[in-house]
Amino acid sequence: MAEVLASPQGPQVAAFFDLDGTLVAGFTVNIYTKSGIRNRDIGALDVLRMLSLAVGYQVGAAPFEEVVQQASVVFRGRTSEDLHELGARVFDAKVADLLYAETRAMVRAHRERGHRIVLCSSATSMQVQPVADYLGIDDVVCNEFELDATGRLTGRLIEPVIWGEGKATAAQRFARREGIDLSSAYFYADGDEDVALMHMVGNPRPTNPGPLLTKVAKKRGWPITRHTSRGIDGRESLLRNLIGVSTLGPITAGATIIGVLTRNKRKGLNVITSWWPRLLLEAQGVRLEVVGAANAEHRPAVFLFNHRTAMDTFIVGAIIKTDFTGVAKAELKSNPIFGTLGRAMDVAFVDRGNTESAIASMKDVERLVDQGISIVISPEGHRYDTHEVGPFKKGAFRMAMSAGVPVIPVVIRNADDVAARDSLTVNPGVVDVAVLPPISVADWRLEDLDEHIADVHARYLDVLRDWPHEGDPRV
Repeated sequence: MAEVLASPQGPQVAAFFDLDGTLVAGFTVNIYTKSGIRNRDIGALDVLRMLSLAVGYQVGAAPFEEVVQQASVVFRGRTSEDLHELGARVFDAKVADLLYAETRAMVRAHRERGHRIVLCSSATSMQVQPVADYLGIDDVVCNEFELDATGRLTGRLIEPVIWGEGKATAAQRFARREGIDLSSAYFYADGDEDVALMHMVGNPRPTNPGPLLTKVAKKRGWPITRHTSRGIDGRESLLRNLIGVSTLGPITAGATIIGVLTRNKRKGLNVITSWWPRLLLEAQGVRLEVVGAANAEHRPAVFLFNHRTAMDTFIVGAIIKTDFTGVAKAELKSNPIFGTLGRAMDVAFVDRGNTESAIASMKDVERLVDQGISIVISPEGHRYDTHEVGPFKKGAFRMAMSAGVPVIPVVIRNADDVAARDSLTVNPGVVDVAVLPPISVADWRLEDLDEHIADVHARYLDVLRDWPHEGDPRV
């Protein structure tokens, strides 16, 4: 990354990224095939034919180009819209979790330098486009489905099929059309069939390379990287989840005893919030690197955090530890699990569409703050896929003004490196968190609120752009 960040700036430099094995741990075709079988999008006869084709390719009886052409027959008669809707659905459910954190970081590094980023793969557009959309990659070179005059798939791919030397040729055509000089381009790929394009670019970057590519790379002196942040066995992830969740039982039992003996519910809750988030993260292999942790000791306050994944609340909870609660949508109050836990935690349930309810919730917040309880809330309102920060809503800041307490920004840099947005699958890794100093709202006025919110939002962007260290005046 340091090398990329020191490279020449501008779109005249291109970075080509392969998909399977490079951006994604594993082969997306296997994921889409299993999903198609499970959802009955692919019939039994189609499955048998695809297995036969795969065996034929493995024993050298059929070239790759013929195999993928024959396999494409299963989609004959469908519209491209149907197929890409299927692709997006499978990506959200299965593929997003398998994106390598390390390769995504390289994509961001090239974007920071203003380079032209191209997703270049032998996979089909059904597999490639959802990944490109998710990562904000505009340029795609991949196999496209052939359409008939009515806009339906013919069951074949547009020729020539992109594979091996054909992939190198397709990249050449793209570079020529777009005015890209391959001698200054980067290419990240893992497959032995990618050797041809590796030879054509000025900066070949074998990533998780196969045996042949590894051999060529060592001979040529190409730098090799291997990533480990993704691809853990699903059973391992499930086991980690079970271990983490199982700690809640004994912790809750101990908390109940303490609450009863002290006749203080909050002391019991503090046992849970002090231990469970941290133990859950540790069970998942997630470690927090926190700067400005001392700022979290200022109480009470409204703690703000940028929302990335389902793990964010555990991350923030592990830092704040005691005497806090959260804010949730009013409809969750009737949820038998979350509603019960929320009421026990004194969560403020807010009906955003009901002014009277919102005012009542504000009074609940004031009551909690008067008891020394801090509020944890995401001003974005919902989770965002990228490392960007979404627009801030006013509610969190109005709460701080109403309660007369400062806001404390908690900036999470890379939670999405260990977990996808809506997934409960968590991969081991390190998450960076910065807790900024308290921001007083004592002299804030409603007419100036937008300006104050913009200032806090700018602080998030500044910290994410230039990560602080201990002793940095920003923390």
